[in-house]
Amino acid sequence: MGMLAKIRRMHFRDRMSLREVSRRTGLSRNTVRSWLRRPEVVEPKYPPRKSASKLDGWAELLRTWLRSDSHRVKRERRTAMALFQAIRAHGYEGGYGRVCAFVRRWKAEEADAPRRAAYVPLAFELGEAFQFDWSCEYAFVGGLRRRLEVAHTKLAASRAFWLVAYPSQSHEMLFDAHARAFAAFGGVPRRGIYDNMKTAVDRVGRGKERTVNVRFHAMCSHYLFEPEFCNRAAGWEKGIVEKNVQDRRRQIWREATERRWASLEDLNRWLAARCRVAWEEMRHPQWPELTIAELLQDEQARLMPLPRPFDGYVEQPARVSTTGLVHAQRNRYSVPTEYAHRVVSLRVYPFELVVVAEGHEIARHARSFEREQTFYDWRHYISLIVKKPGALRNGAPFATMPEPLVRLQAHLLKHPGGDRVMAQVLAAVPLHGLEAVLVAAEIALESGRPSGEHVLNVLARLKSPAGPPLADVSATALALAEEPAADVDRYERLRPDADAEVTHVD
Repeated sequence: MGMLAKIRRMHFRDRMSLREVSRRTGLSRNTVRSWLRRPEVVEPKYPPRKSASKLDGWAELLRTWLRSDSHRVKRERRTAMALFQAIRAHGYEGGYGRVCAFVRRWKAEEADAPRRAAYVPLAFELGEAFQFDWSCEYAFVGGLRRRLEVAHTKLAASRAFWLVAYPSQSHEMLFDAHARAFAAFGGVPRRGIYDNMKTAVDRVGRGKERTVNVRFHAMCSHYLFEPEFCNRAAGWEKGIVEKNVQDRRRQIWREATERRWASLEDLNRWLAARCRVAWEEMRHPQWPELTIAELLQDEQARLMPLPRPFDGYVEQPARVSTTGLVHAQRNRYSVPTEYAHRVVSLRVYPFELVVVAEGHEIARHARSFEREQTFYDWRHYISLIVKKPGALRNGAPFATMPEPLVRLQAHLLKHPGGDRVMAQVLAAVPLHGLEAVLVAAEIALESGRPSGEHVLNVLARLKSPAGPPLADVSATALALAEEPAADVDRYERLRPDADAEVTHVD
């Protein structure tokens, strides 16, 4: 365009001839004449000159290799030299420079090509839908840097969001995340929008056909909302929560990574408080005059009523071992030894494990996400230790007893038969309760010479009903006319005569 403007100025304004214009610009007179005769003021474009090259027969193969390498990590991509050696092995006879030029042109074309698609903006009514997604984050919990799965639940209309961190994305974590989010929102929307996560979808069919997981379907039925799943690789269909993942990572989670958390419960409490603060501070993107908290108040009136939390456990059978242990996720947990060799039901909650037999709970443990750990409840072994008191001395579960019982055991085992006496004391725990036994043990230890009989005696006195006050016993409706007088002489009359006493000779 610059050359055409220059030629037009030289000819029409400065009145130069075609010969002079051709001499100054280096263009032929025919080219100058042709350009000046064009009706539109547009510089003509000439197609690039094409010349045959030895690389033409290998161009499509190189494009295929470069396209496949673009999907690999950077360190695994082949260099121009590697590509040159590969096509030489296939029969290429040209030089390395042409291959380098081809690779540079291909990368430039790929960089200039548009990669972002266009999308249709979505709008939701109040109380209509929420969107759910997971994100992988890292934080220092319990002194270690741990990988955490963060559940993001966001209302599509008011944009209120809720974050909860979990060790994994399993079913029980998913159910707990919904229960916490609905409780925070104060109700349940009519629809839930998800991607095709494995905890919700067992099989992805053609189009919108989905085989929904049975337990996930039970949760949706409990809360009465309709699940809706995005198309494959169509994350824009739940773009509100997708953007929420990015925004919260730059805001809330950045602050969380700078702190140290004693436990996951502490982190989740902080996340809950931080979400509520953000509702008060953030403006709604469509109504900037309102905050998220103000719009959430309007949406809560249109949410479905909140039922009781869904009992979101995952149940699986487990056989109790000879040592009264059940195996769960590479860890071992104790149950009462009466159920040894029996099959029980193990209910897995996000942070607890409940063992059920014949419809009744028989054990409950805090869930551990470490590996190869054993967790005992020493009370599960009391009935067995009564029959086998000799195992008390080295019994692993009894190392976790409260400190007064451990001290009492150390005193009793110093004497013959002390293990049997200690077993009798432990047998009183199911009858009288742990607190009463601990009080009796401490009283016995304070005496300096504790014994099993002492502990049991104290327990009996603690559990025996207290008698009525003495004033209540002596109170009567009868009145004495004459108070009885004390007569101590009668005791003298009981003694034999002093003269009849036998005297002792010195």
